[in-house]
Amino acid sequence: MHLLEKFKYCPVCGSHHFNASTEKSKKCDNCGFEFFLNPSAACAAFILNGKGELLVELRKNEPAKGTYDLPGGFADVGETSEENIRREVEEETGLEVTSTKYLFSLPNKYRYSEIDIPTLDMFYLCEVTDTSKLKAADDAAECMWMKLEDIHPEQFGLRSVRQGLYQFLEYMKK
Repeated sequence: MHLLEKFKYCPVCGSHHFNASTEKSKKCDNCGFEFFLNPSAACAAFILNGKGELLVELRKNEPAKGTYDLPGGFADVGETSEENIRREVEEETGLEVTSTKYLFSLPNKYRYSEIDIPTLDMFYLCEVTDTSKLKAADDAAECMWMKLEDIHPEQFGLRSVRQGLYQFLEYMKK
């Protein structure tokens, strides 16, 4: 289901004359308000330890519960993407990010509550302090270090993370 189909009434005046205006917007025929559906911002972290192993999580919650993932998540209002990735890494792993390097972004659809939420996922190469403090928390059921040659993107539950891993593994070969 397209997310805009869930919006039946204008959020400003309450009119039921809230109709599709474009593929990504609905406009109220009563008050003129137009709502645009833009992607939510999310980030994912590639974190390597001193042995060149990648930090991987096991997802605690749906969607894709029980599959592999990277640390990351949705940005909060008023947060930069760099603040977002630092916060998410600390919440999920207990590790403090000391530097971030933006690598690339991918459009995605995040399935939640039977709705596809459009997202723009930004991928960062992050350095952290003291990897001995690694501890799974928040959305992560477990955290582990994996050798790059043991990474199989198809074992990761979220589409953009799989695509991101393919790109990252190619990046690491250079």
